[in-house]
Amino acid sequence: MIDYSKLRQALSHLEKQYHNYQHLDASLPSITQEAVAESVIQRFETCWDCLWKVVKRYLNQELGLPEVPNSPKPIMRLAGDNLLLGREQPQQAVEQWLGYAAARIATSHDYSGEKAQQALLLMSSFVPAAIALYEQMSGEQWQQISAEGGK
Repeated sequence: MIDYSKLRQALSHLEKQYHNYQHLDASLPSITQEAVAESVIQRFETCWDCLWKVVKRYLNQELGLPEVPNSPKPIMRLAGDNLLLGREQPQQAVEQWLGYAAARIATSHDYSGEKAQQALLLMSSFVPAAIALYEQMSGEQWQQISAEGGK
């Protein structure tokens, strides 16, 4: 049986911090605004790392695929081939997930400038896509955050 608790926690933290980022008070000092943005990126990285590893386990344990690669991009391609990333336009879904993988790599050592902004822009699609994938794999209904940021 696959343990989804770390993924659920990482995704919940990302969702909450992204919500905070979207509703930042513009009067806050720029250093505070940057810190929140950097936190979103760090939480994305953690969430991505948990997610692709859980997808790997799911492909192996739940779908019974014996030869599952040990790298995010091939795993996401395999997930797309097995319709985990969306049944409609599966190739487009794979390309979207490969874009998330590229963003994760790009932010590894750079939380400022263009790479950070690109990663932040992806969060509006990554968070709901990751939630949908979590729900599909775990069979659990996601609890959306409230306006106050709690569950």
